[in-house]
Amino acid sequence: MHKLYSLKKAKKILIATNNLGKFKELKEILPKKIKYFKPRDFNLKEPIENGKTFKANAKIKSLFAAKKTGIICISDDSGLEVDSLNKRPGIFSARWAGPSKDFNIAIKKIYNLLKKKNKLNSKARFVCAISIAFPDGKSFEYQGKVEGNISFPAKGKKGFGYDPIFVANGDSKTFAEISKKKKNKTSHRFKAFSKVKKFFKFS
Repeated sequence: MHKLYSLKKAKKILIATNNLGKFKELKEILPKKIKYFKPRDFNLKEPIENGKTFKANAKIKSLFAAKKTGIICISDDSGLEVDSLNKRPGIFSARWAGPSKDFNIAIKKIYNLLKKKNKLNSKARFVCAISIAFPDGKSFEYQGKVEGNISFPAKGKKGFGYDPIFVANGDSKTFAEISKKKKNKTSHRFKAFSKVKKFFKFS
C-alpha cells in the first residue's frame, strides 16, 4: 500500500509556510478534522531553498520541517512564470518581493520589464509544487499549473502575491478579483493537491 494512505489516519499536520495566504489556501483545501500547525508553532527557521525546481524547493522545506518536528509535513513552493521574461521570476517569485515580501515591488518590476519589451499582456502561468514529507525521510512531490496571461493594471484585493496581475485562461478577472471558493477550485495549488486528494479522508 502506498505510504500516503497513512494520511487517512493523520490527526495533525504541519503546513511549512510562513506565507499566511498560502497557509489559508492549503488549510481550506485539506480535510477539516486535521489540526494544522505553522512553522512558528515550533520556532522553526526557514531552510535554505537552493533547489532548481519548484518540486526540489518544496521537498527541501517539507523534509526539513518533518525531521525537526517529528510530524507529517506539507509544503508548497509556487510561483509565476512569465513567457516574455523567459519564465521568470519562476522559483525566485518570492525573492522578487524583497526581504519585506512586498509583492507590490515584484509586480512593479514585472511591469517595468514587460513595458520595455512592449509585452504587457504576456502569456504566463502559475505553478505549484506540493511536497508531503514524513519524519522517516520519505517524501512525495506533485505539481499543478494554471495557464493564463499577465494583466495590467493590477486589480483586486482578494488574493495575495501576484494574484492581482494574473488572469487564467477562460476568465476575465484576475485571481485577486474572483471569489476564494472559485480560486480554490481552479488554482495551481488546487491542481497540485488534486493529485493527492485520494490519500486523505474528508468525511
